[in-house]
Amino acid sequence: MPGSLTQAQTQNYYRNPDKIYLDSKSGHNGNFSWQMYKADEIKDPAEKISRPGYQSGEWMPAIVPGTVLNSLVHNKVYPEPYYGLNNKLDKDIIPDLAKVGREFYTYWFRTEFNIPESYKDKIVWLQVDGINYRAEIWVNGQLLSCMSGMFRQDYINITDYAQVGKANALAIKVYPVDVPGTIKPKRWGAVGEFHNGGDGNIGLNTTMLMSVGWDFTFNDGIRDRNTGIWKNISLYATDKAVLRNPFIKSDLAKPGYDLSRQTVSVEVTNPTQQKVKCLVKGEIVGENISFSKEIEMFRGERKEVTFTADEFPQLIIKNPRLWWPLFKGKPELYELKMTALVDGKISDEVKTRFGIREITSDQNTPDQSRQFYVNGKKVFIRGTNWIPEGMLRTSDERTYAELRYTKQSGINLIRMWGGGIAESDYFFQLCDEMGFLVWQEFWMTGDTKHPHDADLYLSNVEATVKRLRNHPSLAYYVSSNESTEMPGAKDLIMKLDGTRGYQMQSECDGVHDGSPYKQVNPMQHYENTASERGSRVDGFNPEYGAPTIPTVETLREVMDEKDLWPINKEVW
Repeated sequence: MPGSLTQAQTQNYYRNPDKIYLDSKSGHNGNFSWQMYKADEIKDPAEKISRPGYQSGEWMPAIVPGTVLNSLVHNKVYPEPYYGLNNKLDKDIIPDLAKVGREFYTYWFRTEFNIPESYKDKIVWLQVDGINYRAEIWVNGQLLSCMSGMFRQDYINITDYAQVGKANALAIKVYPVDVPGTIKPKRWGAVGEFHNGGDGNIGLNTTMLMSVGWDFTFNDGIRDRNTGIWKNISLYATDKAVLRNPFIKSDLAKPGYDLSRQTVSVEVTNPTQQKVKCLVKGEIVGENISFSKEIEMFRGERKEVTFTADEFPQLIIKNPRLWWPLFKGKPELYELKMTALVDGKISDEVKTRFGIREITSDQNTPDQSRQFYVNGKKVFIRGTNWIPEGMLRTSDERTYAELRYTKQSGINLIRMWGGGIAESDYFFQLCDEMGFLVWQEFWMTGDTKHPHDADLYLSNVEATVKRLRNHPSLAYYVSSNESTEMPGAKDLIMKLDGTRGYQMQSECDGVHDGSPYKQVNPMQHYENTASERGSRVDGFNPEYGAPTIPTVETLREVMDEKDLWPINKEVW
């Protein structure tokens, strides 16, 4: 497709070159050796496991980022679940979490690493981007953090236990979801259709709900419910002031969209035991725009420092380069750099890219269907639902390829469905560069129960919004798929962002029912009523689609040749 990006042209902007990424996959600051072992089979205490030099000869290689089942399949403990009938529960080939219990898929992961001499006399941080579902994080014999929920980051100060210039050990005990759920169909659900979500209990966790009970992934479930260190772990150093979660809002003058007023904020933390004076500086790179404030923080204090266009007129940009979605214009991007200085020396620095644009929507249509505008121009939405690879086996290369194909298909909006995940920083970076709009839902669906721990759920929402809110591609927030919202979710999202629209669930406020979810007469696709339930084809419909046929090459990757023809219906 003319104008489409090659992967070489995209910058892995989200990967900070100053960080050490503790990946078992090569290509990111080296290749770290991770190992894993079943927790209930280890008699050694955690203090010993998490020290350098621990004898782990019987442990197996682990894939990080990855899941327990990823590594078990990689080590040929279990066969590929996607192949043939390997994943059928009644075959009893791969143990299911609901049957064998949480201890079965509770594993230790460990690695050793060196901390460079350049970190001496600095504050050393371990950043954990995502673990599913609960975890104990041990460094050099010390339990330093406990994490919960699939979508929350953790920043761990390991300075007092870090051995600069020497070997260090990191050991993480990872537990599965609290309530695994089963594929046993619940009694409630859409009349006349398959009751996705199994018994609905997977929804009691804040996790990827589609890991059990959906017919479009594994009707028999993902056996370990994706237990594991599924996102990056990195190491970096700062001085006495730490910057996190920079955020830049743009307010465009209308009707001309020829003037933009920026508001910039950043969280500043003092992790030391003394009072700290700090100069916080900001710069919009390449635009000759800079601004700064001096602050003072008590020990352990965190402050949000804000810069407005009223205080700093240089934050008013005339004739800004606007970000446009696919087929409407160029997706222009700016770069914000924030720096904290203590005693005249750089203590920490963070960068983020952003786009200047306005995304709005309304229901001013004959049938009250929702319509979207970017920079005042109406956008005809050609959308798709997006779900992750079932076992979270992904890579930058796969993410790039999938989005490139999506762009070539003519789609301009991607809906992050509520039974899936919050996608990677690289995914959103590519959406920014390629000009996609993204509709983000937050891990709830009418097919399952709501999370039991509301505070845990909301903390995961907060971490996700702070991570994603600078991306111009992020267009719309939706709390859930076909369900009510968690109390407090809307207020939290609007407080943290407030620059995008919001609706409670995927089928309200001018967005219609999405069925049918079965093959129908093709002529029905051209009628206003698409299914017996009365679903709509015209207007804004979030899920309506048509069956697709896989290629024979794909079929050969998931079944034996003998099952291809005559068709083995059980395998197909």
